[in-house]
Amino acid sequence: MADTIYRGTGRRKSSTARVIIQPGSGRIVVNGRDVANYFPVEIVRQHALSPLALTQLAGRLDVRVLVNGGGTSGQAGAIRHGLARALILYDAGLRGQLKKVGMLTRDPREVERKKYGLHKARKAPQFSKR
Repeated sequence: MADTIYRGTGRRKSSTARVIIQPGSGRIVVNGRDVANYFPVEIVRQHALSPLALTQLAGRLDVRVLVNGGGTSGQAGAIRHGLARALILYDAGLRGQLKKVGMLTRDPREVERKKYGLHKARKAPQFSKR
């Protein structure tokens, strides 16, 4: 018989992460690969798994993540958001702890669109007086 699973969806920039947690041995899999293999940079990996570190549940829960869209940083942020949401379903007492450090808030910042006549969203061509 399978243990109860808890799901959370997280978003950041253009990334979406679907996180599933369940009691287990602490195995973390992202898109079918080990988390250390998927996020080789330690800082990015720590950012993605910071809700587990904060709540001290790192070795007691198995985490499976399906993430798509965006780059490494956006995906790590989406995983962090989804993991925090799933942890609240796992134990509602963690809500205050996670909310205080801002892990439950969806970061609303998106890439600003490019405007015509400019090189990027705000970068204008070089001005020549003469």
